[in-house]
Amino acid sequence: MSSALATDKPRATSAAKMKIRDARVSDLPAIIKIYNAAIATRISTAQLEPVTLESRRDWLKEHSSHRHPFWVLESDGHVAGWLTLKPFLPRAAYRDTAEVSVYVDQKFRRRGIARALLAEAISRAPSLGISAIVGLIFAHNQASLRLFEQLGFEKWGHLPCVARLDDVERDLTIMGWHA
Repeated sequence: MSSALATDKPRATSAAKMKIRDARVSDLPAIIKIYNAAIATRISTAQLEPVTLESRRDWLKEHSSHRHPFWVLESDGHVAGWLTLKPFLPRAAYRDTAEVSVYVDQKFRRRGIARALLAEAISRAPSLGISAIVGLIFAHNQASLRLFEQLGFEKWGHLPCVARLDDVERDLTIMGWHA
């Protein structure tokens, strides 16, 4: 499951104060905090229970490589958001397609964090050997859908009622981008 937790337009955060870099093990507590906050909202992930540091110790290793990076965006020295590009499906024919996941700390929303991370993924995709990016976004996550559309993603699919969040059936929208 992937999605963005951002809104339409960047605001107060200066680009000079934002830095996108590879995630480090020392970032894991902040990454998990952001993810657990997203789990609680039921808007952006199909994960239903909070994750622990112990359960995610190998997360960075499993979800980062030269071709499929795990990035954080720092704002004034704080991890404000993170993005992963991971293999879309395990079959070889999908090797040039990545699935994107992007999450933003609640305190940093509406500042262009998700937009910056997603734009970085789009701009670096060709150098990573990625020709298509897929985002799996709950249909009720309108902010993420708008963001992805604004950055050139198109609706590639709609899966009705495929997720159940707290006894509520939710639709999944597949957003896609080609290099």
